[in-house]
Amino acid sequence: MNPLLEDFKTLYNTAPFKSIKNSDFEPAFKEGISLAKKEIDAITENKENPTFENTIEALEFTGGKLDRISSIFFNLNSAETNEEIQKIAQIVSPLLSEFSNDIRLNEKLFQRVKAVYEQRNDLDLNEEQLMLLEKKYKGFSRNGANLNEEDKNKLREIDKQLSQLSLKFGENVLAETNTFEMHLTKEEDLAGLPDGAKEAAAMLAKQKGKDGWLISLDYPSYVPFMTYADNRELREKLAKAFGSKGFQQNDFNNEKNVLEIAKLRFERANLLGYKTHADFVLEERMAENPETVFTFLDDLLVKAKPAAEKDFKQLEEMAKEDRISELEKWDGAYYGEKLKTKLFNFDQEQLKPYFKLENVLNGVFTISNKLYDLNFEEINDIDKYHEDVMTYKVTDNDGNFIAVFYADFFPREGKRGGAWMTSYKSQWKKDGENSRPHISIVCNFTKPTETKPSLLTFNEVTTLFHEFGHALHGMLANTTYPSLSGTSVSWDFVELPSQIFENWCYEEEALKLFAKHYETDELIPMELVEKIKASANFLEGMQTVRQLSFGLLDMDWHGKNPTEITDVKKYESDAFKSTKLYPDVAENCMSTAFSHIFQGGYSSGYYSYKWAEVLDADAFAYSKENGIFNHEIASKFKNTVLSQGGSIKPMELYEEFRGKKPDNTALLKRAGLI
Repeated sequence: MNPLLEDFKTLYNTAPFKSIKNSDFEPAFKEGISLAKKEIDAITENKENPTFENTIEALEFTGGKLDRISSIFFNLNSAETNEEIQKIAQIVSPLLSEFSNDIRLNEKLFQRVKAVYEQRNDLDLNEEQLMLLEKKYKGFSRNGANLNEEDKNKLREIDKQLSQLSLKFGENVLAETNTFEMHLTKEEDLAGLPDGAKEAAAMLAKQKGKDGWLISLDYPSYVPFMTYADNRELREKLAKAFGSKGFQQNDFNNEKNVLEIAKLRFERANLLGYKTHADFVLEERMAENPETVFTFLDDLLVKAKPAAEKDFKQLEEMAKEDRISELEKWDGAYYGEKLKTKLFNFDQEQLKPYFKLENVLNGVFTISNKLYDLNFEEINDIDKYHEDVMTYKVTDNDGNFIAVFYADFFPREGKRGGAWMTSYKSQWKKDGENSRPHISIVCNFTKPTETKPSLLTFNEVTTLFHEFGHALHGMLANTTYPSLSGTSVSWDFVELPSQIFENWCYEEEALKLFAKHYETDELIPMELVEKIKASANFLEGMQTVRQLSFGLLDMDWHGKNPTEITDVKKYESDAFKSTKLYPDVAENCMSTAFSHIFQGGYSSGYYSYKWAEVLDADAFAYSKENGIFNHEIASKFKNTVLSQGGSIKPMELYEEFRGKKPDNTALLKRAGLI
């Protein structure tokens, strides 16, 4: 019996992780595809005239079993993978891609959808139904339904190749991350490192059966070393290892994958009648076209570049005190921290004792209750995919069940780097039931050691708030249709809930709720809070230019014709010219490990982080004017932005909340750029 194919007889219908074996996945996918095909056939063979209910709604609720299997499998492939899972991913990804194309290129199905679409003005549909109809129609028209048979077959082949290439890209990055380790046996090589970082490095060495200390490319190991280690040669070694992921002459080289992905995406867009991949993608975003994005990025760059150059000069002056004539990339974090200590008379290590992970998490819960009336109760009667995972039942103040919440905080070998929010089950309404979502956040934070709990850097605190903002978007979803629910919104809108939530980290009223010393329970001193706020814009010019450089690199790969590119590194260097501050490092290349755009869903969408910052600064300015825990404004945000998902156009939702269109004044002020 395959547990993935049974109805989950579990609490809240959660995934039965303990019962699932790796060998269950491949047959489950094949059966799930078969079941979904039968559901599609039932729609196309229906002898009645196409209606919204028998075609559009029916299509929306097909493939439910397959969706659950996919969400469980691909979430595990990101958070708890192994060679066996990666092999299964290579087998099932082309099958899913083929099935997806079977639907999108199904002529009979398209004709039924088209028939409903063409009579949409006479159907008396509500706003959400109209949005679903438009998205279903575009799902076909934008994916080849109007192509001839030969071009449809070309599209199928391209999609199959793309799904395999993107998986391979991600596997190579993970393998490079896991393969590298810097083994140190002399204590003087750790000079400058805080005790917590030393202890974590010793613990990692012990786990691997080695003496001394180990530094890895996982952020909780990599970042403290780059920030504090006095040994410049070792910082250089580590930085070069980090920056050369996928760019070494070994089995994990991603240069060919990058070129092939970019060229196939371009070919696919052309086939569908679009100039570039970015033209195809952005048609369905708030930005609408590549010109808008390039203008947006260039406009911010003009304003941020002078500030970035000023920041860089300050770092150079700091480095000169150590007789360093040319500032390199491996010096940035180190001298940045020294400069911050000098200017604000504090360093990140002073903050960490006040940010015990459990306290910060409880703070996030308390703030969510004050704003959105949510309550979080840790439960241990649902399955977990790893012992580190924490599980919560989420309810509102009236005791109504809202969501299941999974939290997975620490690095391990089978987990990719970074932090993300995901879902194991969407929210929807059907047959009188509001079926609630299962939401997860996955991070790579500093692990507890033998003597200390997990103490977060302030950067990790903001990361937790950021991902939890996404989680709120998922948990508070309240739409009828799963494909319009929660975070199923334009990519350049999806970062608004996450980025606005970060703002509470900087507010005294919010910090008082959770920033307590892990040993004494003493509240964080207000002078430290003032220093956090004063230093919030520290090196903001450089940070902004760095983010813009990633957005421009993404647009250069996807908003132009890539067919003549033969040298990934050279192309990247040209894309970075307008944002360059540091000397180039010949051994390093960002594109070969730029997972957001070559493995995740951010191709032609990396600009959306900055785009959403404009929205979040504008929206938080409104909250701040009226008090950061103003319940009326929080309810307004919850009932427009957080609960409506993609059922209404994002700009309409934003204007309904804010009462006006956004502008970048608040962002530029907050960043100290004007």
